[in-house]
Amino acid sequence: MKYRFTLLLISCISSYALAQTTADLQLLQQAVSAQQLRQTVEKLVSFGTRHTLSDTTGARRGIGAARRWAYQQFKSYSPRLQVSFDAFTVEPDGRRIPHKVEMKNVMAWLPGTDTGDRRVILITAHLDSRASDVMDATIDAPGANDDGSGCALVMEAARVLSQYEFPCSLLFVLFSGEEQGLYGSRHLAQKARQEGWEIVAVLNNDIVGNSYSSELGIRQNTRVRVFSEGIPAAADEQTVRLLRLLGYENESSSRQLARYMADIARKHIPHLEVRMVYRKDRFLRGGDHTPFNEAGFTAIRVCEENEDFTHQHQNVRTEKGIRYGDLPEFMDFDYLRKNTVLNVLTAAALAWAPAAPQNVSMSVSGLSNHTELRWQAPVAGPRPAYYRVLIRSTEAPQWEQHIDTKDTAIRLPYSKDHYLFAVQSVSEAGFASLPVVPLPARE
Repeated sequence: MKYRFTLLLISCISSYALAQTTADLQLLQQAVSAQQLRQTVEKLVSFGTRHTLSDTTGARRGIGAARRWAYQQFKSYSPRLQVSFDAFTVEPDGRRIPHKVEMKNVMAWLPGTDTGDRRVILITAHLDSRASDVMDATIDAPGANDDGSGCALVMEAARVLSQYEFPCSLLFVLFSGEEQGLYGSRHLAQKARQEGWEIVAVLNNDIVGNSYSSELGIRQNTRVRVFSEGIPAAADEQTVRLLRLLGYENESSSRQLARYMADIARKHIPHLEVRMVYRKDRFLRGGDHTPFNEAGFTAIRVCEENEDFTHQHQNVRTEKGIRYGDLPEFMDFDYLRKNTVLNVLTAAALAWAPAAPQNVSMSVSGLSNHTELRWQAPVAGPRPAYYRVLIRSTEAPQWEQHIDTKDTAIRLPYSKDHYLFAVQSVSEAGFASLPVVPLPARE
């Protein structure tokens, strides 16, 4: 194949979007309401407890009442949302499930307008709550921040995004059974894998509405953590060896999603910085994105920068003048609004973008200080208007510059010894897919 060296645009990679894209994303940002988020959290708290093993039949208290209310709220947002309970049964596990229990995820599906585009983007959180004793299903467990904040975010995202059309589908999910062992997310991840879902991204939100660090006394509502795996959990031994050989330990699709979110925040959300954490989750802890990673999907966790353990996994009480318990009064709803905007804009940008390029490769047939890349157009969904080749030095955490081209091959005056590369598909309006890093090809 003859390579054409094309330098259409070289600029700082902080601009994924063009001017008209910025206007669309600004409208979405303005639609997100801190007051709506507060009202949702307060309503969730009003159910007393949302423990997985709590009452499922009562009208006012327990997990059953909470999920029925969430179901109706989803339905009220738009007739286009297809709302359902994703029910499944969990057998006793000898740990946190003492008896057989039926669990239900609450799901709202926003179908894409392109019937040939099978991509789906998930925004998720967990509905269940807990107090000090993870097995106490009757005591008050308000769960305002853990994870009422995430649920309110998912529901507000569904309310806002359901007013728009996207070529691919969006799925909003409230999981059950997270505190008892990630049961709801594991069930859905396995279902998605078995049914061959083409998941672009899972944006999982768990504890995203507090800006105060207990013990340290830090107040900071301008940073949010995004956790992403490095070596993919689903990679086999041969793939792991290849990734290490290429120096791609920091280049998983989940890590690319984290970078994408960081760029969205930097470009479009005032006073919010994404802190990319090079771990799959907090130290020795986990979340509902983990089963999706284990099933081979691109998934990250969004979590507040500072955690307040006085108001997390605590019985509601007052001791020595200190008020304990996960209550709305200890939350920062403007901070929750910004984290909601981060999810909304990321999902919209990905959904409006074409599918990622396929079979991205790098020629390694000979030694050279140039780098030759080639790729193929996506087979379904909107056709890309052009492609964006991303470049960064090997020690840089973020993409540093880009080159745009309408070709599907390019020869770059950058050595593969010193730089990393990836390719995105881009729409006419400037919406870009997730980056795809090249694999070596001898031709």
